[in-house]
Amino acid sequence: MQIVVYGRYFKDKDTPYVQEFFDIIHDMGITTYIFAPYFEQIQGKIKFKKDVAPFDGYREFRTRRIDYVIALGGDGTILNAVTMVRESNIPILGLNLGRLGFLASVDKSRIKEALNSLQRGMFSLDERTLLYLESNEHIFNDLPFALNDCTLLKRDTSSMITIHTYINGSYLNSYWADGIIIATPTGSTGYSLSCGGPIIFPNSGNFVITPVSPHNLNVRPIVISDSSIISFEVEGRADNFLCTLDSRFETITSETQLAVRKCDFTIKLVSLDGVSFHKTIRNKLTWGKDSRN
Repeated sequence: MQIVVYGRYFKDKDTPYVQEFFDIIHDMGITTYIFAPYFEQIQGKIKFKKDVAPFDGYREFRTRRIDYVIALGGDGTILNAVTMVRESNIPILGLNLGRLGFLASVDKSRIKEALNSLQRGMFSLDERTLLYLESNEHIFNDLPFALNDCTLLKRDTSSMITIHTYINGSYLNSYWADGIIIATPTGSTGYSLSCGGPIIFPNSGNFVITPVSPHNLNVRPIVISDSSIISFEVEGRADNFLCTLDSRFETITSETQLAVRKCDFTIKLVSLDGVSFHKTIRNKLTWGKDSRN
C-alpha cells in the first residue's frame, strides 16, 4: 500500500499524534510520501523509522501509484487536499487533529484502529459532489471547484449587496443581503448551516441556496436539484465584491459573470466501518443529549 500524507500546518501540540501516526505506518510497512510543504514543516520534529519522500502535488499522481491520501488536520485540511487530488480519483481519509470534524471524522485517539481498518479494507467509499464555477474572467486559475460551497459576499463596506439569481436561465430572486451561499450536501453542515440552512445528506442530489443576513426576513434557504445551473449578477455601492470557493477567494466586480453547476468529477472519502453521516452529525451536534443531566 502506498499513501500520501497531506497536512497544512504543523502544531507542536500535535507532535505526539503525528509521531504515533508515522510510527504505525512504518511498522505496517506502508510506503509513504509526504506533501512537500508539510514535509518541510515536520522535518527535525518527527522521527522517521523508514525513508519517506516528498510529494510535490497533483501531477505526481500520474507517475506514482498512490492508493490513498491521508489528511492530518481538520475539515479545512481535507478541503485543501481536494485541490491536490482533483479528478485523480484517489480516496481521502481524514484523521481529525482539529475540533469539530464533519469530514475528518476519525478522532486522533483512533489512529491505529483507523490505519488497521484501512489496510484490511474495512471501509466504504463515500462519493461527494463538487461545485464548478464558470466565469467570463480567469479566476481561481485551474481550481474553479469546491467541495463545500461557493459564496458571493460584500467587501470593504457595511452596505448590503444585491445578487440577482437565476436557475437554468429563469429568474429566481434578487437577494438583498450581505451575501449568498451555494452549498453542496457536504457543505450544508458548514457556513450554510450557521446561516440557517438545512442539513442535507450526502448523495441526495441537491444544492442549497442560503442568503447571508438577508434584508427581507421572508427570504429563506431553498433546496434545488444539483442538475441546475445557477447564475448571478451582483451589484452594490462598492466597486468590488468577494467570491469564494471553500477557503479560497477572489475579488470580482459587477462586470463579472458567474454561474455554478455540478462538477464533472467527484471526490471519494474513506468512511470506516461503524462511522456514518447520521452518527457523525448526532455526535458533533450532541443530538439526543440533555445537558442538564
